[in-house]
Amino acid sequence: MQTLNGKIALVTGASRGIGRSIALYLAKAGARVVVNYASNEAQGYETAKLIKESGAPDPLVRGFDVSNSDAVNQAIADIEANFGAIDILVNNAGIVKDGLLLRYRDEDWRRVIDTNLSGAFYCARACSRQMIKKRWGRIINISSVVGEAGNAGQVAYVSAKAGMIGLTKALAKELASRSITVNAVTPGCIDTEMTANLKPEQKQALEKEIPLGFIGSPTDIAASVAFLASEEARYVTGHVLAVNGGMYI
Repeated sequence: MQTLNGKIALVTGASRGIGRSIALYLAKAGARVVVNYASNEAQGYETAKLIKESGAPDPLVRGFDVSNSDAVNQAIADIEANFGAIDILVNNAGIVKDGLLLRYRDEDWRRVIDTNLSGAFYCARACSRQMIKKRWGRIINISSVVGEAGNAGQVAYVSAKAGMIGLTKALAKELASRSITVNAVTPGCIDTEMTANLKPEQKQALEKEIPLGFIGSPTDIAASVAFLASEEARYVTGHVLAVNGGMYI
């Protein structure tokens, strides 16, 4: 496991699922983690409790909506003043609102784009100011396999996740001169609350679509994020790391 001792990491959408796993993994690697949640305060503090129980450095819990630019700026300023400047930003917060194109509502489009893509932009902009001053930083955007491959019935979600890949590449070039790396991770099918509700036959059918033959774990994503956040990945930037079991190559 990479050592992140002394680093402060903000993980957005860390109240459950992949975000919670990332927060725990980074904390166990030595980072002081800021656990962000949007609305479920209890789940956010549950993540913090799990971090404390692991023996990792005490986390900070902050609730704010990443789709609100003013809220992001205020939260980042508060974190920097009371906890320290953020070294590692993991843009994980996201929502899903599926629907076919002809029936898709404007408000659903805006909400998905605002949260998944604009939220990543707002957080990167706010956190990068101190990273630039320190001449060190890591920004890791959690995109999706569908951002690369596309998927019917997910026009807004796919657009946002594909946009995160473009954001990653642009920021990587813009921030490289300040020793800030920017990378993306594209999870495939991961064992979360969504897959837990699948019927056995549905799960088996899904596994047949994955060359490695099994559904991934949130820890698979967290381990990839920890590597990209580490000093060992200092020469990796603008990269899209596919963690999908060969589902899309």
